Amino acid sequence: MPIIILLLAALAVGLPILQHYFGLFDRGNLFHYGLRTVTQDPESLLRGKRILVLGSSVTMGMSAYGLSFVDYLNRKTGCRMVKDAVLASTLADRPPLSYVTRIRRHNKTTDDVDCFLCQLSTNDAVYHADLGRVGASRDPEKFALDTSVGGIEYIIDYVRREWNCPIIFYTGTKFDNPRYQKLVNMLLTLADKWDVQVIDLWHDEEMNAVTPEEYKLYMHDGVHPTRAGYRDWWGPRIEQELIRLLAPKA
Repeated sequence: MPIIILLLAALAVGLPILQHYFGLFDRGNLFHYGLRTVTQDPESLLRGKRILVLGSSVTMGMSAYGLSFVDYLNRKTGCRMVKDAVLASTLADRPPLSYVTRIRRHNKTTDDVDCFLCQLSTNDAVYHADLGRVGASRDPEKFALDTSVGGIEYIIDYVRREWNCPIIFYTGTKFDNPRYQKLVNMLLTLADKWDVQVIDLWHDEEMNAVTPEEYKLYMHDGVHPTRAGYRDWWGPRIEQELIRLLAPKA
């Protein structure tokens, strides 16, 4: 009897946590939104592309049982995305698991990369990292790595030196956080400065025109998509933009 009571107590405590953070009971995470429902496209223009993806919980698929657009696009298009994603990590260099720390683990010897895709982390806004400022210098010695802008610039410079491949950032869709909106706009300024690309879901009017009912299906909360959100909302747009940017003659 004590064991049963302990198990029930654990469930009573654990299930709300699993729902709150991981979308345990979300309709958008039902089995018919799983990977097996994805039809493979043998003619995809992304087939064979090797893409290193750096991110945090959104790239990981935290609220979708560990699946994100990375997994759906790998299956659908035949591209080879490598997912380097850590919960609660930031662009501002906060070791040991920041974006800056982790990108240093990848190089042209360890990874064969055709494209680098980076999530504009919401954690920098949510956890009040110093966003920094966009200056004119491209000197790595002047990057303020403890700021979000400095982290972004370091990553761009590092990837360009290691692989000299297309560099693409992607943002989240709109949610109520003025600091993240500011960071999105700073990223767009950095993109002009460094000549990199942005898949800007934040300002995408079509993406943000979904109905409240669709939004409830697609998103666990303002930041994290469900499986349905990755498969049917974010994934198709990111796929479309990757094709546009990596196979422009198509």
